[in-house]
Amino acid sequence: MTGILFGSFAVLAIIGLPIAVVLGLSSILALSTYSKIPLMVVAQRMFTATDSFPLMAIPFFMMAGALMETGGISRRLINLANKIVGGLPGGLALVGIVTCMFFAAISGSGPATVAAIGSILIPAMVDAGYDLGFAAAVMAAAGAIGVIIPPSIPMVTYGVVGGVSIGSIFLGGFGSGIVVGLSLLIVSYVISKKRGYRGSEKRSSFIDLLKAIKDAFWALLMPVIILGGIYGGIFTPTEAAAVAVVYGFIVGFFIYKELKIKDLPKVFVNTAVSTSVVMFIIATAQVFGWIMTSQRIPEAIAQGFISLSSNPYVILLLVNILLLIVGCFMETNAAIIILAPIFIPLMIKIGVDPILFGIIMVVNLAIGMVTPPLGVNLFVACGIGKLTLERISKAVVPFILAMVAALLLITYVPDISMFLPRMLMGGK
Repeated sequence: MTGILFGSFAVLAIIGLPIAVVLGLSSILALSTYSKIPLMVVAQRMFTATDSFPLMAIPFFMMAGALMETGGISRRLINLANKIVGGLPGGLALVGIVTCMFFAAISGSGPATVAAIGSILIPAMVDAGYDLGFAAAVMAAAGAIGVIIPPSIPMVTYGVVGGVSIGSIFLGGFGSGIVVGLSLLIVSYVISKKRGYRGSEKRSSFIDLLKAIKDAFWALLMPVIILGGIYGGIFTPTEAAAVAVVYGFIVGFFIYKELKIKDLPKVFVNTAVSTSVVMFIIATAQVFGWIMTSQRIPEAIAQGFISLSSNPYVILLLVNILLLIVGCFMETNAAIIILAPIFIPLMIKIGVDPILFGIIMVVNLAIGMVTPPLGVNLFVACGIGKLTLERISKAVVPFILAMVAALLLITYVPDISMFLPRMLMGGK
């Protein structure tokens, strides 16, 4: 059964079928060929996988991000970031990265972050004389921070699959997201300095900064309300996501007044489509993972890693390499559902906190969003900048290397991610 499962998965993936279809068909082929289990079980498992209260956070966070994006949030965050770093060499690139870090605390999605911020800043960078490949690569890489800084849809998925506190893993994402963001800022600054990309000619005063903060205040308050409510015990992450939708509507419609009633159908449709794609992947990935578990594949893989080395540092390095490779070819949520149950017992065995491993896993797969051939952020940036995948793939290499360096730092210096969870929630 194992041979059919992985063989059909490889063939179906190579011919270019969507990952959800690949996972579902390969599972059905394996069951129908080597098992007497009725195929009705597949439908039952798919339903069970999505019949989860915590997973309701996914469509709510998606809708909240869409409402805030449509309601004028992107422009205000860009203006604020411009007042902070816009005057430095490569100012617009730095503005893009800082804005993505702000927007990550609202959207929870990498592609959504690229679309919201990149659609404004990629053309602006090109008009200012930046290379198109560089501009698109900066935004694709920075967009990956959207799934590292909470709220994060992949973190919700990991929390559900791994039985880990979503609030704790959210807390762990702050330090990691800042480290990844700083690594991208350094690379962008160095490249911009070398190529002569200038920042804003007009230096922002402290008064200008205060005005920008005031203008973006309601946007910046959103993550404070959401995360403060979670950690203060006022509501669960799922309830927080619903609160975020209401808050996003109020801010966009009544305060910023840029969200119109006519915009709502598009927001609802886009949210429904995005949610259905993610949920379909989660459903079929659960079936695939269930078959692997029944065949004791996770135990075999774990034993294989331990047989290579008993050193936790070496095992973490090997797992990172595997996750980076997986991230190049597999959708983030599918990878988490399939691989988290395999590696969490191994991590516990070698003394690695499941919360820390969740952060490591999400950062790995975030890097996968900007690595060819299936980096979803690259496709979004290519669509905005109207450039080829080959061109952006060359330009994004320095940023990928910077993110890998940040990943190693996060892996081997646990306090970066674990400081806040241990301080505020006891790591639980």
